[in-house]
Amino acid sequence: MARLNAIKLAVSKSWTLHQLDVHNAFLNGHLAETVYMKQPPGYEDPTHPDHVCLLQRSLYGLKQAPRAWFKRLHDFLLTASFASSKTDVSLFYHSAGASKVFLLVYVDDIIMMGSDAALVESLLRRLASAFKIRDLGTPGFFLGIETVSTSGGMILSQHRYMVDLLHRSGMTDCKPLTTPASITQAVTPSEQPFENPTQYRRNVGALQYLTITRPDLAYAVNRLCQFMHSPTDDHWAMVKRVLRYNKGTLHYGLRFSPSSSSDIHAYSDSDWAGCPVDRKSTSGYAVFLGSNLVSWLSRKQRTVARSSTEAEYKALADVAAEVTWMMEPYTPTAEMEHMKENGFLILKVIFPNL
Repeated sequence: MARLNAIKLAVSKSWTLHQLDVHNAFLNGHLAETVYMKQPPGYEDPTHPDHVCLLQRSLYGLKQAPRAWFKRLHDFLLTASFASSKTDVSLFYHSAGASKVFLLVYVDDIIMMGSDAALVESLLRRLASAFKIRDLGTPGFFLGIETVSTSGGMILSQHRYMVDLLHRSGMTDCKPLTTPASITQAVTPSEQPFENPTQYRRNVGALQYLTITRPDLAYAVNRLCQFMHSPTDDHWAMVKRVLRYNKGTLHYGLRFSPSSSSDIHAYSDSDWAGCPVDRKSTSGYAVFLGSNLVSWLSRKQRTVARSSTEAEYKALADVAAEVTWMMEPYTPTAEMEHMKENGFLILKVIFPNL
């Protein structure tokens, strides 16, 4: 899906935000291949019942339709002086002097944000001249994420998504817990396979999406993802623990407020050989723009670290890659610096004109 870090950046800097909806988006796509279809029911030609229709535009249901629509939009945005992100195909950005405009695309839902309200309005008019769009104003509900405006900024919440997840899991009336995972019990493979692995994978996949606004779930959900191939009863018990924790934290959200600072501070840490199964380490990082948390991750490292120092620098490499992605539309005024403080490796970089 589209990266939400740009939205978090926009809220942090009090940028203009617009949510757009494209009317019949797939019909805007031009087919590069020759595609025929049967005459639709109720519209058959009685004199030529065996004839087929030659499609001129993509239709919903065609395998080519999403690709054709995105190519049409992509080509138009390039002609409108937007640049495509090298790390996320759904992110586009436009620069005009010190002004920046970002555009996020998810099928027919678009979010446009920028530091210059007049430039954003100009680009909106240009977009509306090519496609039939509806301006929904400030985002209120986007891809299952609610945005609640407050006097001091905005709160991103997935309350409705969590309620629906508990309902689908049959745990609406479960007893809530105060922590998402046990810190005393090691995660080891048991010999009793879970009877419904599809249910396990479905719930863990849903929990992965929940980590967009819930950094407190990142570590617990990452552990669950490591057993998707062959879950056991013990692993399913871990899923239910996370769901019970969600029951007690339904109203949790991620708050963003305007920040005068444009500095990015990234904190990383790791354990060493923490997994008792393969002795791999787990990395974690958190990236702050000013005073706002904009990105985070908890993930098992790909290779075994031979020392705690090696594990720490692998974690630093992960957070450096994330900061590099965030810096893509900009040129930093200073090189990245890293230091160690209170057991954390800290990466710092300064953005110009943010």
